Amino acid sequence: MRTLLLLLMLVLSPVAVMAQVPGLTPAPEARTEPGSDASIDELVRILENDQTRALLIERLQQTGAGAPVPAETPHDLSIVRQLAEYTRAAAEGTSTTLRSLGAVFVDLQQGLSGTLNADLESFRDVSISVLLVAAGLFGSFWVLRLVVHWALRMIARRVAGRGWISRVAGTIGALLVDLGSVLLAWAIGYIVAITLVDGTTGRMGINQSLLLNAFLLVEMTKMVARALLAPRYEAVRLLPVGDGNAAYWSFWLARIISLVGYTFLFVSPLLASNISIGAASAVQVLVMATAVTIGIIIVLQNKDEVRIWLSGIAERRGHDGTGQLLSLLGQHWHVVAIVYLVTLLVVWFANPDQALPFMLGATVQSIVAILVGIVIVSFISRFVNAGLSLPPDIKQRLPLLETRLRAFVPTVMQVVRWVAIVAVLLAIAQAWALFDFVGWIGSDHGQQVAGSVISAALIILACVVLHVVVASWIEYRLNTSIGKTPTPREKTLLGLFKNAFTIALVVFGLMLALAQIGVNIAPLLAGAGVIGLAIGFGAQKLVQDIITGIFIQFENVMNEGDVVEAAGRSGVVEKLTIRSVTIRDMSGTVHLIPFSSVDQVSNMVRGFSFYVAEFEVARDSTIEEVKQALRDAFVQVMEIPEHRDVILDDLDLQGLIAITPASMSLRTRIKTVAGKQWGAGRLYSELVMRLFEDRGIKTPSQTVTYRTAGQLPPPGSEPAQ
Repeated sequence: MRTLLLLLMLVLSPVAVMAQVPGLTPAPEARTEPGSDASIDELVRILENDQTRALLIERLQQTGAGAPVPAETPHDLSIVRQLAEYTRAAAEGTSTTLRSLGAVFVDLQQGLSGTLNADLESFRDVSISVLLVAAGLFGSFWVLRLVVHWALRMIARRVAGRGWISRVAGTIGALLVDLGSVLLAWAIGYIVAITLVDGTTGRMGINQSLLLNAFLLVEMTKMVARALLAPRYEAVRLLPVGDGNAAYWSFWLARIISLVGYTFLFVSPLLASNISIGAASAVQVLVMATAVTIGIIIVLQNKDEVRIWLSGIAERRGHDGTGQLLSLLGQHWHVVAIVYLVTLLVVWFANPDQALPFMLGATVQSIVAILVGIVIVSFISRFVNAGLSLPPDIKQRLPLLETRLRAFVPTVMQVVRWVAIVAVLLAIAQAWALFDFVGWIGSDHGQQVAGSVISAALIILACVVLHVVVASWIEYRLNTSIGKTPTPREKTLLGLFKNAFTIALVVFGLMLALAQIGVNIAPLLAGAGVIGLAIGFGAQKLVQDIITGIFIQFENVMNEGDVVEAAGRSGVVEKLTIRSVTIRDMSGTVHLIPFSSVDQVSNMVRGFSFYVAEFEVARDSTIEEVKQALRDAFVQVMEIPEHRDVILDDLDLQGLIAITPASMSLRTRIKTVAGKQWGAGRLYSELVMRLFEDRGIKTPSQTVTYRTAGQLPPPGSEPAQ
């Protein structure tokens, strides 16, 4: 995000220049100087003469009639008109800026020439008194800095290698020691100014006061930089930088702060009051140009280091969208920084009284907004990357809740991330006076728009939360490991309710959200009715599917998990919706059957079931022996608890059902719990075949007898076998 905001600053810098030049702001009213006596006498003479008075009135009337009446500015400008107005303002601002730059150099020339005519004698006296105060001030400060270095060395030695609490306490102690040295040196300077410079009156001159106040402000600012960087003492350093970088930035920050601070707070006012305003302006121009030049040199010196740092971040992000933007910024960030510094200098040249404070304030506000945005986005990214883990007991009760939250929470966090980015952009626009967001949000229209957007967002959030809650409740009801086992009917109805509730929630939530943002939903409802009517006439198969599905559910023909036969396909019902049924057959093939294709449903697991077994034995077998084997096999099945619990009745031995010349067939039935007949039946058939084999009961087999030509019987005398 830092990349995006730096590029935005590059775009906004020229606009800020144009917004601050005098040509784009109303000029202050010029003071009307009282006229001279000669001009008043001339006006009285004109008014006393009838001819000249009439001529004056006529000219005034012509001037008033010929003056163009300003056209009323339309409230709603087109895009082309707004672009034209913006272009015209930009051209006027550029022209005014160029004129202001010319005036700066003219003032510089006049100031330098004015210094030659100044009273050097009085300036020498002022300089001597100021130098005396400066000697006492900076001399005492130098001695105190030696004491401060000794104290900081002791503090750093004590807190080195300890926890963060000790390091924070040491940093606060170092800051207080540094602050005490600045205040003590400032107090010594005041004593020197009052006692030594003008001891007879006991009062201090304005020049000495300027020096002391400048010292206090500049050194307090440098003290903050020293607390952050602490170039010699890593143990009390707030920023996580190395010793080399800390020394480098501390050196340059101290020089720039001293150069700009002492010039504008002391040297420039001193020259303005004792030599000339032009000389003060000349010094300000030179110092500002020098400070900007130093800034450009620092940017160029760190060009490669920052590029490598940004490229490393891009690689760690896997060169995603933000990573590619960071890579692009790493190649051209120095151009952005140099353009900003040059823009700062040009803006100050054009309007030093108003533009520079505005631009510096906007820059500070932008940096604060960017830092806050980075903290928020980093926290969100860390939260998303860390993942979401629920306690084991909740996972056991709601196995799919964690999956839903992992799909829902990161999306919400992404929305919050973009809201934070938009908030940073709005804060920057507010700081640079590009868009008065605070004023707009305070207006009736702004409050209405903000309230509508927030209400729509809350409705969508509530719908998502409600969907997660309902889906989790359904999952809890269907969880077989907790509470009672749900019936197939309950599974079916809860699945249908989940689908219907999701559709209704999406429709009503979307309608309410659109209504909150000002969309008229009446035409949407009417359109939905027309579409429903068109579907009813044009998609009759779909209507037939839904109506048939409704009656199937009312009559409770099938449920999930049932073994059914529908539309020529048999298998287990895996999914049941309002318009179709999904069946998986014995081979694992899934069949999606719309209800319009179903004219008959055969449910094999309702109430109870029978396993019907037919056994064919040889014609010469004893029927009673075969029946006894069938009964003994059933007894062996009942000895197994797993099958005994699902068999509902004794063996239904129906006996002989068919006789052929070579075999005879007997039928048995086993009554079981619905859906359990196949397991018990397979075991029963296996045990029957074992008993047949053990007891010598043969199954029929077809035999073929081969005879030679001489052994063939007369035709029709022996049937073929």
